[in-house]
Amino acid sequence: MTSSMTPANRLTQPNPGANPEPADLPWWRGAAIYQIYPRSFCDANGDGIGDLPGITARLDHVAALGVDAIWVSPFFTSPMRDFGYDVADYCDVDPIFGTLADFDRMVARAHELGLKVTIDQVYAHTSDQHPWFEESRQSRDNPRADWYVWADPREDGSPPSNWQSVFGGPAWTWDARRCQYYLHNFLSSQPQINAHNPAVQDALLGVMQFWLDRGVDGFRIDALNFLMHDPGLRNNPPAPYDGRRRTRPFDYQLKVYNQSHPDIVRFIERLRGLCNRYGAVFTLAEVGGDFAEIEMQEFTAGQDRLNSAYGFDFLYADRLTPQLVADTQAKWPDAPGTGWPSWAFENHDAPRALSRWCAPQDVEPFARMKAMLLASLRGNIIIYQGEELGLTQVDIPFEQIQDPEAIANWPLTLSRDGARTPLPWQAQSEQGGFTTGQPWLPLGDENHARAVDLQEADPNSLLHLTRDLLALRRSHPALRTGDFSVLHAGTDVLTFRRDADGLSVVGVINMGPRHAAWPAAAPSGGGVLQTVNGASLGTLPPFGALLIEE
Repeated sequence: MTSSMTPANRLTQPNPGANPEPADLPWWRGAAIYQIYPRSFCDANGDGIGDLPGITARLDHVAALGVDAIWVSPFFTSPMRDFGYDVADYCDVDPIFGTLADFDRMVARAHELGLKVTIDQVYAHTSDQHPWFEESRQSRDNPRADWYVWADPREDGSPPSNWQSVFGGPAWTWDARRCQYYLHNFLSSQPQINAHNPAVQDALLGVMQFWLDRGVDGFRIDALNFLMHDPGLRNNPPAPYDGRRRTRPFDYQLKVYNQSHPDIVRFIERLRGLCNRYGAVFTLAEVGGDFAEIEMQEFTAGQDRLNSAYGFDFLYADRLTPQLVADTQAKWPDAPGTGWPSWAFENHDAPRALSRWCAPQDVEPFARMKAMLLASLRGNIIIYQGEELGLTQVDIPFEQIQDPEAIANWPLTLSRDGARTPLPWQAQSEQGGFTTGQPWLPLGDENHARAVDLQEADPNSLLHLTRDLLALRRSHPALRTGDFSVLHAGTDVLTFRRDADGLSVVGVINMGPRHAAWPAAAPSGGGVLQTVNGASLGTLPPFGALLIEE
């Protein structure tokens, strides 16, 4: 992928006196974080599945981007029915990914390169093969009998409530050993933790401490609002029809009682207290669902809860518009007691943004514009592996689909596999340099042609542009931690200002495929810090964008 921008277009440098990391701010505030999906990053042993040694071998690429940290998706012991989000041992590495010693080497190498390490924690549920659950299901009076959510049937033998699973069907499964139902908000092989139990909370905090003691710098906490349920098992009310297509029974309910219990906040405060003992540990909540915005603010309010919440606003948006950006930024004002947001345009669960947001013929210019926008947002920004290359969604035929949600709901649910395909490292290698074996998913021909080595050799590639943008964000206080104010949000053109320490940066971004008029709210002069797709002061070609220091 090439860019119309030449090195000469990088007109001025940010203020040389700017301090990129103010001493009074923690490392994570305004950070750029690179998400690694281990199965698809790099395979070191040739079995077709990425692993921890493969990550370690390729960390130079990540560090060269100029990010502050990596986020490594689950690598824990697991039967892999949900590819690691069904944990069978919280404190060990699954053999397909390596060993604890491999993990330690990965952390050591990341720290050598100046990268912080954050990992997923899946506390709302475990695998049904976790020893805790295997013991819990044996009887109603064993030491872990109430470590999971068990309930008797109704008089007619039906499940104890109307709750539905995210992946389809009832959220209750009958267990003949206990003659009770157990709750699972996802797969039936992912039984729900009973986090109301203080002993369970202690065990989960022990898991976190285990990884902190191994040098981890932060955690993304998966499905946090699913952590606790209504002990009364009240039925969820029906959801008002909003005009969108419903593909699962789960979509027909307001999820009032199977998740989002108020006591989740108390556990969060316990968790934060543990992390504070280890310094500036970054804690990031994943919160989705009907009341996500309220819960995100609640989980991150003040100084005693989590640092940030992971916004879904962009991940499932069908279009990228100026108003979408304006609305998302307005939700997180720079106000006392308000948490700090984290943004991603892509991840392992959502279709690749370029395939959602632009026509195939516009992928290259759109990707450059999108990279500038992401680097300009207030909050932490998360780059999903391959986003720096402009990877698009791969069409995986049904017979090759691995995603359990897509298999269960085919053809109504788009497979997540299309965004999980292996990273292409070498264009001339048959398997893109990802593996010497048969990759667990196909790379896709278009993405193979966007390999790292090709873009390394092209100074005008998206890869090099991404590095330039991240360096600019890191060096300029206004872009890293400054206020965000919208000056203009038209049909296609967004104009915004970032302010910090007496410095201002104005962004002018044309999200449309046509030339656009220069907005009256945009400056007519100033130093151009960065420009893409031929944009200049007063001129906005299709997908043209620039950052101006006032």
